[in-house]
Formats: sequence, structure tokens, C-alpha cells
Amino acid sequence: MKSILLTASALALLAGAAAADPVRIGIAAEPYPPFAAPDAAGNWVGWEVDIINAVCEAAAMECEITPTAWDGIIPALVSNRIDAIMASMSITEDRLQTIDFSDPYYNTPTVIVGQRDMEMDASPEGMAGMVLGVQVSTVHQTYAQQYFEGETEIRTYQTQDEANQDLASGRIDATQADSLALDEFLSSDAGACCELKGAVAHDEAILGSGVGVGLRKGDDALREQFNAGIAAIVANGVYDEITARYFATSIYGQ
Repeated sequence: MKSILLTASALALLAGAAAADPVRIGIAAEPYPPFAAPDAAGNWVGWEVDIINAVCEAAAMECEITPTAWDGIIPALVSNRIDAIMASMSITEDRLQTIDFSDPYYNTPTVIVGQRDMEMDASPEGMAGMVLGVQVSTVHQTYAQQYFEGETEIRTYQTQDEANQDLASGRIDATQADSLALDEFLSSDAGACCELKGAVAHDEAILGSGVGVGLRKGDDALREQFNAGIAAIVANGVYDEITARYFATSIYGQ
């Protein structure tokens, strides 16, 4: 991992960044383990929740986690109902037309997971004749429609968990999502049905250049606070400490 040196201006920013009002951080209201999901008591937990808390502490920001329906999370940001998005949102050219992003805070491959007893791979040819499930309003839906639709039947779901359930029950042949989100499914009892079929060919225009904090256009001061907070937890080891609780390898800047 590359070492990150905080500039004097960034350190000053961290020291004096506390805001008068809490920064409302939108996360997807739909569970997305191991990144964010409610526990038995209804508290939101997961890798991304821990990262949110660590970044806000490092940047001296008071933050308030605000669950928001995924398909309405960008409208909620631009209409000032939330101040930032930290919901595994990929930095893409399309989204950059509407919102800004912080520096990336993780980046992992996009993969296909399918029925163990079916021959397929993560190419358009390998998915021909298959039924592929994807979460609606995600880069995975856009990618699947661009590369697989026609020879492959695409089914959309409100949540990735619903797609996983249909995969486990045999109602679809495969699903496409972030590799770490699907690792969680494959390690579960329900995931015994299935296996990793491979990573899709990366298209940065669709899949983006990593996951960042979504921010309103022109909200430069808040973007710099998040950038400084991200840099701080990477530099001081907190990022790796959190990641080690959930994943076997680093997911920063892969």
C-alpha cells in the first residue's frame, strides 16, 4: 500500500473541521452485508459503518448516519436531505455529471457468482442462455444491460439480498455484484449452491474508478474534510485495523 503523507493544510483542516450541524451521511436503507446492515437491535453495523465513524472522527466531524432508499439516495443528496453518501457507490462518469466524489476509499473487482453445477464464465459468451440477477439502479445493472442483455435474461431486484435468495433457490442462474459482497453470500449456508465464476472485464466508464463519498456539486470544503479523514485513517493504520475485522486482504486502492 502506498504511504500517504498529510500536508500541513490537511492537518489544520482536521484540527478545525468540526461543523455546527451534524453531517448527515446517507447509507442505503437496504442491507448490504458485510458493508452495512442492521443488527438484531436495529443498529447499523458493518465495514462501511465502521469506516464512516473512523473518517468522521479523524476529520473532527459530527456525523449522523441516515438510511435512505438506494434508488432515491442521489436525489436525497442534491435536494439537501442528506449531506454525503457512503453506500459503496462507485465513482462513474455518469454520476459525476450530477454529483462530486471524494477520493476513493475502496476498490474491488466486479464478479459473477453462479450455480455450482452449471458451466458459465463472466464473459458475454459464457453467460449466453443464462438468467442473471442484478440489483436495480446499480453499476451492475448498467453493465449487465450493456454487455450481457440479448443472449442473457436480466432480472432486476431491489436489493442484492433478494437476488442472492433467488440464486440460492434456483430461480436464477447467476448474479453479478461486488466481489466482497458476494464473498459474504458464498460463505453462508445458502451460498453452498454456488461458486465464483470469474471477474467481468473492467469497463471504467460503467464500473468506475473505485468507491468514494458522494457529495453535492460545489461542496468543496466538505469534500476536502472527507479526503483528509480518509487519508488520516489510511496513514495511521485504523483503516487496516477495521478491514482486518471483515476481510482477509486489503481492499484499499486495488
